Amino acid sequence: MVRPPLTPEQIAAGQRLGAALRVARGARGLAEVALAAGISPETLRKIEGGRLPSPAFGTVVCLAEVLGTPVTELAEVWLTDTAMLQAS
Repeated sequence: MVRPPLTPEQIAAGQRLGAALRVARGARGLAEVALAAGISPETLRKIEGGRLPSPAFGTVVCLAEVLGTPVTELAEVWLTDTAMLQAS
C-alpha cells in the first residue's frame, strides 16, 4: 500500500512538534535524549528539524517520557498552532 503524501497542514504540524521537542530537550544533549528514547540521534535530529514530520506514535510516546512532557501537550502542539513550553 502506498502512503499518500503529507498535506501542508501535516508538515506544519510536524514542524511544530519538532520545535516543541527541541524546547523540551533544553540543554540536554540530542544523543543522550535520543538513546534514552530508543531512537537514533539522527532520527531525533530529523524530527526536531521538521524533516520527519510524522514520527511513529511509539517514538513520540518514548520521547515524551524521556523529556517529562505529557503526550497530551505534544498532541496539542500537533493539533493547534499553540506555542508549547515557551515559559520553560
